[in-house]
Amino acid sequence: MCSGKVEQKSDEEIAKLVQSGSANSFGELIDRYQDKLLRYGKRFLFNYDDVEDAVQEVFIKAYENIQSFNTKMKFSPWIYRIAHNTFINIIRKSKREPISFFDPDTFFAKSLRSDNDVESEANKHFDKMEVEKHLKILKPKYREPLVLYYIEEKSYQEISDILRIPVSTVGVRINRAKNIIKDNTTTPLR
Repeated sequence: MCSGKVEQKSDEEIAKLVQSGSANSFGELIDRYQDKLLRYGKRFLFNYDDVEDAVQEVFIKAYENIQSFNTKMKFSPWIYRIAHNTFINIIRKSKREPISFFDPDTFFAKSLRSDNDVESEANKHFDKMEVEKHLKILKPKYREPLVLYYIEEKSYQEISDILRIPVSTVGVRINRAKNIIKDNTTTPLR
């Protein structure tokens, strides 16, 4: 283990400390991720009353399952995956938006494009502020990768890891989300 203060350690090193029995070290992970997950939850759930409870539930699940975390992997996609599952379960329970098990985006994704090709295509002429203004019109399967990419600034590979979908599907969903937003706005997007 590395010496030094917990605040100076990587997320993965802190997770390893927690796995070794240092429960208090988990507080540092909460400090690092609470605002990020609250922001993510607000853009995903829209019901701000649910968000704080949902994020608290995410941290409880993360703590309860910390032993299953592989400290050789990145911590961020792991906790975002827990958040994703928690938020989806909240939506399902409230029956606000139906969630389909057949995913045409994955089925029809052009898997031959590389991560860089897909990512550079998604970056063309799209404004972060437009994403913020129009999130409510998107279904969760399109909203989530858009939020992760433009707001949380995750890479396509990280989004793929979080959502457990192919990288090419991430690109397809982001492009479809942008097209939905473009089709529903009266002001032209840059």
